[in-house]
Amino acid sequence: MNQGGILIEGLRKTYGQGDTAVEALKDVNMTVGPGEVVGLVGPSGSGKSTLLKCLGAIIEPTAGRMVLGGKVIYDGSWKIPDLRTLRRDSIGFVFQAPYLIPFLDVTDNVALLPMLAGISNAAARARALELLSALDVAHRAQAEPSQLSGGEQQRVSIARALANRPPVILADEPTAPLDSERALGVMRILNQMAQQSQTAIIVVTHDEKIIPSFKRIYHIREGRTVEEAGEGRSLEGMA
Repeated sequence: MNQGGILIEGLRKTYGQGDTAVEALKDVNMTVGPGEVVGLVGPSGSGKSTLLKCLGAIIEPTAGRMVLGGKVIYDGSWKIPDLRTLRRDSIGFVFQAPYLIPFLDVTDNVALLPMLAGISNAAARARALELLSALDVAHRAQAEPSQLSGGEQQRVSIARALANRPPVILADEPTAPLDSERALGVMRILNQMAQQSQTAIIVVTHDEKIIPSFKRIYHIREGRTVEEAGEGRSLEGMA
């Protein structure tokens, strides 16, 4: 796993100390290859959110090792000096709510991250339009987020997550607010983008509609992960 993707070994996260200590993650081990979309499921309180926050370099683990996109980012301590830049350039986030900036149009919502990374305005907007076309929302390029449907907003949020060509995308319940057709549409897009860009994607979900589409699933229970083979059902055949 030195050419990209995600590798997690023995990851632990403890909140508090002494008698009040709570082990949110006890022994998490995962691999996600470049171009692969993997599901992460588990009951509330099992550690899913804590794991995503550790992977997203939002909170610091207690122990273990994390490799993202071929870079060791954590091995007993952070190995990347600038976590903000890591999050901006190497990790794409897709959330249950799109969190689009309401006073920017669709193109600028997608172009903002590349511009913050130092890409010229023209190049960033060209990249945004390329992604919006691939996601079939280019006709909404000049619209404000409030003018979009829920499905369109989610596709724009996926475009934003891909804008800096990150090697890793973390998707937290991306289909929860959507009906079956739109939920499966989002999963088709994530799978297409994973294969085209060789991006490793983790999808945290409770959504029974999309779970049969995963070829591999990690269950997290009481802070520990168990891998199992998924059904890997073709998204083209699901309705």
